[in-house]
Amino acid sequence: SAAVKLADFGLAIEVQGEQQAWFGFAGTPGYLSPEVLRKDPYGKPVDIWACGVILYILLVGYPPFWDEDQHKLYQQIKAGAYDFPSPEWDTVTPEAKNLINQMLTINPAKRITAPEALKHPWVCQRSTVASMMHRQETVECLRKFNARRKLKGAILTTMLATRNFSAAKNLLNKKTDGVKPQTNNSKNNVVSSPKENISSPTTMEPQTTVVHNPSDGIKESTDSCNTTTEDEEVKARKQDIN
Repeated sequence: SAAVKLADFGLAIEVQGEQQAWFGFAGTPGYLSPEVLRKDPYGKPVDIWACGVILYILLVGYPPFWDEDQHKLYQQIKAGAYDFPSPEWDTVTPEAKNLINQMLTINPAKRITAPEALKHPWVCQRSTVASMMHRQETVECLRKFNARRKLKGAILTTMLATRNFSAAKNLLNKKTDGVKPQTNNSKNNVVSSPKENISSPTTMEPQTTVVHNPSDGIKESTDSCNTTTEDEEVKARKQDIN
């Protein structure tokens, strides 16, 4: 079997003990915990919440919280509004659902801890309580979910490239406004096309735009569910901790 690899710790910081603080609004939208969205002090429980989201996805192939509207997605998360719909969850054991419920508990003080999760029956008694049936339908759902995630990232990348091209073109037009046009005989003063200074869309990483929502004071990411947001508070906090 393939080795399990953990990656994408670009926004991670090391927390000592049960430290609780406001480290800034950062993370992947669909995995953010309620306390982060409320801008409350937070700590290790946010990782348990994210692991609960991951476990949910691994079991059925789609996330517990999903909406194209970012604000509605955040409202779902803050309310803990998820369920176990049929038919995907019909063959999932009650123990697995129980573990997810404890990991996706809104109140971080009541959320299951990592040591407790490792002692949960679904984890330590897999031979008796966990279904060993190969879930082909889950594999198919995971493929569709991943394809949708990559497609949205590609669309955002293309939009970014188009926006950058338009900005470069406008800047070039402003710089050349009122300047005598270059002739074909000029060899030294050549104005290059804006395209030459812009990376190809295939080489650009999807970027995240962070906007401020006046209604609830929450900064919202306008990108796809697989990219991350980080504000200046996070960067400052990292520098203080390091």
